[in-house]
Amino acid sequence: MGAESRDGGDTTSPFLAAEHSNLFVAEDGDGGGRSNGGVHASVDDSRATAVLMLSTFVAVCGSYTYGAAVSLTTSLFEHVIKHVGYSSPAESGIMADLDLSLAEYSFFGSIMTIGTVIGAVSCGRLADLLGRRGTMVFADIVCIMGWLAMAFSKGAWLLDLGRLLLGFGICLFIYVVPLYIAEITPKNLRGLFTALHQFITSISIGATFFIGSIISWRTLALIGAIPSILQLAGVYFIPESPRWLAKIGKEKDYETALHRLRGDNADISEEAVDIKDYMETARISENNFLQLFRRKYAHPLTVGIGLMVLQQFGGTTAITFYASSIFELAGFSGTVGTIAMAIIQIPVSALSAVLMDKCGRRPLLMVSAGGTCLGCFLVGLSFLLQDHNKWEEATPILVFVGLLIFSGSYGLGMAGIPWIIMSEIFPIYMKAVAGSLVALVSSISSWLVSYSFNFLVEWNSAGTFFMFSTVCFLTVPFVAKLVPETKGRSLEEIQASMTM
Repeated sequence: MGAESRDGGDTTSPFLAAEHSNLFVAEDGDGGGRSNGGVHASVDDSRATAVLMLSTFVAVCGSYTYGAAVSLTTSLFEHVIKHVGYSSPAESGIMADLDLSLAEYSFFGSIMTIGTVIGAVSCGRLADLLGRRGTMVFADIVCIMGWLAMAFSKGAWLLDLGRLLLGFGICLFIYVVPLYIAEITPKNLRGLFTALHQFITSISIGATFFIGSIISWRTLALIGAIPSILQLAGVYFIPESPRWLAKIGKEKDYETALHRLRGDNADISEEAVDIKDYMETARISENNFLQLFRRKYAHPLTVGIGLMVLQQFGGTTAITFYASSIFELAGFSGTVGTIAMAIIQIPVSALSAVLMDKCGRRPLLMVSAGGTCLGCFLVGLSFLLQDHNKWEEATPILVFVGLLIFSGSYGLGMAGIPWIIMSEIFPIYMKAVAGSLVALVSSISSWLVSYSFNFLVEWNSAGTFFMFSTVCFLTVPFVAKLVPETKGRSLEEIQASMTM
């Protein structure tokens, strides 16, 4: 293989693909053989094999961990910032059990942001050094340590440490899970399988909320570690990303990994040659931050960063963290509103997964952005009517409808597709620095929006949501003009077209 190794480092990894195994490969009954001398086998190499499905299942265990941590964070922000709306039993139990002051509890609720920033800086490099599977293992260990530190904490410092570790670990997950799935799936199934990341996240958020209402917070923390334990056990039964193996020069291993993913009788010759040719064409001696700002990477960098900024400044973090407070401010039940928002995300995320490879990424993004624009506009209109003492009996319902439209529309596209596109558009040799930069921008933007939201609402509630609506509206032409359609195209084809 002509691809160069990482900057003089050892290219071996404890997580490289093992010997070729038939253990999980689904056999096709119509026969056929491997490609030999350019002769194509009759077996379809783009079907969903047992190994591919197992690999995806193991990967999205990280998505569940991410959703569980986010769900707990949402509750924490609601309790600390505003003493109205619901307060889960886990929150009250933490403060009473450990005798925390409001300041200590507030610090506990926000320290995860510091962890996500650290994770954003390092996620790309770790995925390059350890491989995709190795990074998931590392994130599992960190998250398990975080959950256990919280579950067995006797004071504030161990509680804070656990939260910090969780922030770091989940940031690795939101980067490496869609990246790994995108690199192992055939082009005709990539949208469906990568969209499962957001679908499982939505299920996790809802499940954690309901489970947390009936059990103690320490038990909830122990349950939170289960998905990471499952992934830690399952990762040794799945292949490494063939593209990462090709990148570090492991030609035999990446072909073995492809055979396991596509099936024994599948013809992988065309896909293997495409990967090899692209690696040799795109070979580069150094993977550093400054090269990312060369003119050839302007398009993918603009798309990656632009989608993350528009996603966050469209109000998603603020609305997620402060949903109960928003409902209460409008005179609607915070408990009913937040439960409805959590529930609607699940079927909408499932619909997004089904439509991803049928309609494409761009249409879903534009419909999603249009829906979030409408939702924010309705909420802003409700607060405007309240400010002028008009239609007061109907404004709470208008806020409820607006936030449901926002939540449903967000789950359809803007929640997960920016991360999917990010995993598709950057060349593999630049994914480390590009992925870290995009994740860092997302984390910082998220913090800025969540920090400033209360000040903005105090200044002008209606104006705040009209600003969110404007950003969502601007997302539509941004997607139409700059975001490429990646449906049905190989990663090598996408990346070559964007860096010409």
